[in-house]
Amino acid sequence: MTLLTVDALDKTFDVHAMGDQRVVGLDDVSFTVAEGDFLAVVGESGSGKTVASESITRLIEGESNGGAVVDGSVRFDGRDLLSLPESELRAVRGGRIAHVFQHPQGTLNPVYTIGWQLIEAVRLHADVSKDRARARAIDLLDRVGIPDPGGRTDSYPHELSGGQTQRVAIAMALAGEPDLLIADEPTTALDVTIQSQVL
Repeated sequence: MTLLTVDALDKTFDVHAMGDQRVVGLDDVSFTVAEGDFLAVVGESGSGKTVASESITRLIEGESNGGAVVDGSVRFDGRDLLSLPESELRAVRGGRIAHVFQHPQGTLNPVYTIGWQLIEAVRLHADVSKDRARARAIDLLDRVGIPDPGGRTDSYPHELSGGQTQRVAIAMALAGEPDLLIADEPTTALDVTIQSQVL
């Protein structure tokens, strides 16, 4: 069964520094993802891979991002995500579709422990007690290869290595048990042996 269909997706941005020109970010991008399938999007830096992945859940749009204009369609589980009201789209983000971003430092809040952040992510998507959410958070940290996952829940992001931070970001993406996981270079900061484990 097809889970995601991206059809003729175009995206342009206003670039005021270039004399109010419109710059093409995506041009006629189309692909499908079936349940249980993997899809790898390969291209050189600046080719639009991140723009395409973040456009699926409309993370890049509006005046704060250069006035992005979008054309085409993004259908997920039969619903057009480009026309969903923001309130309905919020229910899809994280729960049904989760992102692992290229730079994990931007994913984690530096003033909260990773345990607090994971527990919040679990409880956002499931009606469970704090104790059950904490147990799930520890399990997620263990699954992504964080040593001493119970003890690490009290660590702050700056106390982790880059590779550990990326693994925590992956654990956060998995917290809502999404139907679709969008991973933008998820193993870039990881050691080669850990890369294969995470993949």
